[in-house]
Amino acid sequence: MTAEEFKSRLLPVKNKLFRLAFTLLSNRQEAEDAVQEVYLKMWDMRKDLVKYKSTEALMVTITRNLCLDKLKTKKNKAISINQAFNLSESNDPELAAEEMDMVNIVKQIMQQLPAQQKTVIHLRDVEGYDYEEIVEITGFEMNYVRVNISRGRKKIRETVQKMQRYDTSKASRLN
Repeated sequence: MTAEEFKSRLLPVKNKLFRLAFTLLSNRQEAEDAVQEVYLKMWDMRKDLVKYKSTEALMVTITRNLCLDKLKTKKNKAISINQAFNLSESNDPELAAEEMDMVNIVKQIMQQLPAQQKTVIHLRDVEGYDYEEIVEITGFEMNYVRVNISRGRKKIRETVQKMQRYDTSKASRLN
């Protein structure tokens, strides 16, 4: 693989890799370093890349494993989710504030999910990978991926609903 082929095929994935690394590491500098390490590994492997069906899946897998290794060495078990959410482009400041509040609530809830659920939900709902790609990236069984996505989403939904019921009951007591 030439340098030009490397740039054209692998560099477009850098934003996805950064978001995943930042999600897992919660540190911008460490996430940038992790992505740089992934690209160095990919450059070293450039002659063998034709063996892989999806170089993007390989890069995501390497990124994930590298970040998890960094977390283990730091013994840091608190992984936070800090990624960009697509919000509606409304001119209504009240709606924008409500959306931002909901994004922050979902982020907080996701922080409390087990690491596997956070990973598969991030890959599916934030990065947009399909189930087969998630299986390839994580090495988990298909059923395990589906169950963890389902359980994570259910936990998020139940927690949001509980908070909304609490807010509604609190408001009705004030009136």
